[in-house]
Amino acid sequence: MSAELLSLFTASFVTFFVLIDSLGVAPVFATLTARGDAAYRREMAIKSTFVAAIIMFSFAFGGAWLMDAMHISIDAFRAAGGVLLFIIALDMVFEKRTERREHRAEEVMDNHASDPELDDISVFPIGIPMIAGPGSIATAMFYMSDTANWAEKGVILAAIGLNLLLTLIIFLAAGPLVRLLGASVAGAMTRIFGVILAALSVQLLIDGIKGAFSLG
Repeated sequence: MSAELLSLFTASFVTFFVLIDSLGVAPVFATLTARGDAAYRREMAIKSTFVAAIIMFSFAFGGAWLMDAMHISIDAFRAAGGVLLFIIALDMVFEKRTERREHRAEEVMDNHASDPELDDISVFPIGIPMIAGPGSIATAMFYMSDTANWAEKGVILAAIGLNLLLTLIIFLAAGPLVRLLGASVAGAMTRIFGVILAALSVQLLIDGIKGAFSLG
């Protein structure tokens, strides 16, 4: 792999790792699957990552067509993506994103507290929007639309796929992992990821504005 492709892979992998935030989603997954046995948790982990993969890869391949159909330039999409990612980064830094996840998990648990059957939480809320959320979907579209050749596209797809594989592994080990990290460590890591994402989003916004106004 050339230095340019390695740099692209590193940047895209880190971006998707921060956006998906598997370590932040793991406590929610552990809570929602706590009533089931090991087979149920394994099934939900596999199905949720599979659902998220279908969504993210679909938008990654169909994003360019959608942008052309809506007459949206790559610079406009880059700037809009920067703003969207910055909002997500603020939520992560101030833990608003974690609060919403916990609230959504509590709602699901409350709605089915009296139901003896185990619920399929692979599509909602785990697959969507906790893994394949607006930020990760938009970023997949942006990266694929902004690449010049299939070598670069393959690198982006590999970064997405590796992140989804990592998410699956974390989900499979969610129970012990949550107990090992603890709430304070998980919260600190989410804040750190938020700061990194904020820097990436500002760079996207700057690049989008520069491209739109031909500033450099």
